[in-house]
Amino acid sequence: MTEGQHWTIANRAQRMNPSVLREILKVTERPGIISFAGGLPSPRTFPVDAFAEACTKVLRNDGAAALQYAASEGYGPLREQVAAGLPWTVDPAQVLITTGSQQGLDLVAKVLIDAGSRILVETPTYLGALQAFTPMEPTVHSVASDADGPVLADLQAQIGQGPDRARFIYLLPNFQNPTGRTITEARRAALSAEAQALGLPIVEDNPYGDLWFDTPPPAPLTARNPDGCVYLGSFSKVLAPGLRLGFLVAPKGIYPKLLQAKQAADLHSPSFNQRMVSEVMQGGFLDRHVPTIRALYKAQRDAMLQALQRDMPHGVQWNSPDGGMFLWAQLPPGLNAVDLLPKAVDAGVAFVPGAAFYASAPDARTLRLSFVTASVDQINTGVAALAGTIRDAMATPPRRS
Repeated sequence: MTEGQHWTIANRAQRMNPSVLREILKVTERPGIISFAGGLPSPRTFPVDAFAEACTKVLRNDGAAALQYAASEGYGPLREQVAAGLPWTVDPAQVLITTGSQQGLDLVAKVLIDAGSRILVETPTYLGALQAFTPMEPTVHSVASDADGPVLADLQAQIGQGPDRARFIYLLPNFQNPTGRTITEARRAALSAEAQALGLPIVEDNPYGDLWFDTPPPAPLTARNPDGCVYLGSFSKVLAPGLRLGFLVAPKGIYPKLLQAKQAADLHSPSFNQRMVSEVMQGGFLDRHVPTIRALYKAQRDAMLQALQRDMPHGVQWNSPDGGMFLWAQLPPGLNAVDLLPKAVDAGVAFVPGAAFYASAPDARTLRLSFVTASVDQINTGVAALAGTIRDAMATPPRRS
């Protein structure tokens, strides 16, 4: 720093932390590492040819507008396509195109959270949401969750009273990141009814909902009470993450403030990308394309489940997600996933320790495994290497402090 200059970092910036996932991804770039760590869609699913054709059409037919500044709300035809594709009646005027659904989380944080605000999340929850919320200096409270979703009794206990009443609860109902779990129909109905009774808004994040393997997930919570929810969606998992396009659907009462926050953040999401996505989606393309993603990911999930069943030592537990990109595992008592990671990397395989996904009281034995970017052969080799690492750790006496 030049002498005489003094930069003062804002309190909110002091609360920002590097993404644990991004740091782990640096490790996985080492040659020969089989990575179950990244939350990346498989590049095999990217419709390159469709985008090449769309690119030509957009530049030929609408090039000047595609390369110009545009409305902050988003490209009108794309907003209409989003509204028409949702399973409840949505006015396109309630759709805001965002620079990835991650920006939607950032806008929600800026508009709905004050310093000290209580917000509620699942246990565990999406790390990127915690990163978006934290700079606004809330108090984040974890609602106890089981295999069916958040537990209502604990939701009632955590909501708070008076000025400390929770501003919202953040939920990923479908094939959640990190656990892969899906909130059941019965639990959704109960959650929606309880939230309405308590006057508790819901922020519903649904980037994975189209990636079901056998049967679609239940209807969104937003469909049950649109005025009480903000709904977030993404094109990253069904088209391509490099486009950085997502959307939110908000009640008309708060939409203007979310739009103003968007204007302040980046003016608008890329016009060219929006037009390309709109062009690609013409003629029911997603109806043909998404089933190919489901089939690929289901085969890879099945391969990982079979490898875990075959290779893992007694005491390791895992779930079987019905869609999405992740499954959730727990190590035997006495082991710690953070301590295990460097040993696994030395053996040629990487994962994400689960502790990073907890707002409080992390379970150090948990870990997230992504099955979508590795081939079946890599899954078999990687799971065997991970299992061997766990066996070695189980056979090593714990160090005395």
